[in-house]
Amino acid sequence: MRTNDALQTAARAKHDEFYTQISDIERELHQYRSYFSGKKILCPCDELYTSSFVKHFAENFDAYNLAKLTVTCYSSVTPSCSVKTPEDFAVRRLHGNGDFRSPECIDLLKDSDIIVTNPPFSLFREFITLLMQYGKQFIIMCSINALTCRDIFPLFMQNRIWLGHSIHGGDVKFTVPDDYPLSALVCGLDEDGRKFIRVKGIRWLTNLDHGCRNRDIILSRSYDPELYPRYDNYHAIEVSRTKDIPRDYYGVMGVPITFLDKHNPEQFEILGITEKNSPFRKKNAPKTDRAYLNGKRLYARILIRRRRKSRKKAE
Repeated sequence: MRTNDALQTAARAKHDEFYTQISDIERELHQYRSYFSGKKILCPCDELYTSSFVKHFAENFDAYNLAKLTVTCYSSVTPSCSVKTPEDFAVRRLHGNGDFRSPECIDLLKDSDIIVTNPPFSLFREFITLLMQYGKQFIIMCSINALTCRDIFPLFMQNRIWLGHSIHGGDVKFTVPDDYPLSALVCGLDEDGRKFIRVKGIRWLTNLDHGCRNRDIILSRSYDPELYPRYDNYHAIEVSRTKDIPRDYYGVMGVPITFLDKHNPEQFEILGITEKNSPFRKKNAPKTDRAYLNGKRLYARILIRRRRKSRKKAE
């Protein structure tokens, strides 16, 4: 159990306390420092004294020129709300349990400008839905597989959300509570004796612009029908790796989910994902949610088409 299995097990068991490393937070958040000036930041899933998100913002409060930092987290014992401003710091007890879905926490969310946290994996869909409902800017962590959900993926198609700056593959290390079962292959104790687990498929998700967006993917391959077969059940060709996208093909292509790491909305249009109601599914094909190639079921594919206006620039 190395990557997605670890996340799925965590979701089923509600072991959602994956604590983000300060180094990962620093690499990402420094890209957005111009957005933070004069803004009210909310960390709605973070314990005041243990969260690296809180530590980062507290240490950079003046450097970022923040107007306010508010911190809440779920607790069945002593849920609290911590607020730091340039003039004061205060901690008060919440009336409820600190659940980000509670009315008092939603009021705090509505009063904030930018939401920054690593939300519980098992509640990610509810969390992102809440952010979009109230039109909030955000920088959060998630599993890339969660982005294929039918209520989240359309946001990519509409160019309302995109992946962050700094994580585009490999393992991400999280510390976990002492009672967390270390059953994954990549786990152990760090130099301070804290339990940790490494998880693949983790990404930053945001709706704030950053330096890695709108860069064309360099295309070097030429289209060859023998190298790019058509799906059994979709009107599209299979491109198994983003780097193999042909430079001279303008039809519908199926690419891996990791295409989102390099997606430039000015270069490619996202048309959808392989699902049973896709308009690109062949008329008489079975209603399956995955693409098939020579009778073999593939992982989920994103359906894209190259924009012709970027032709000269990309070539």
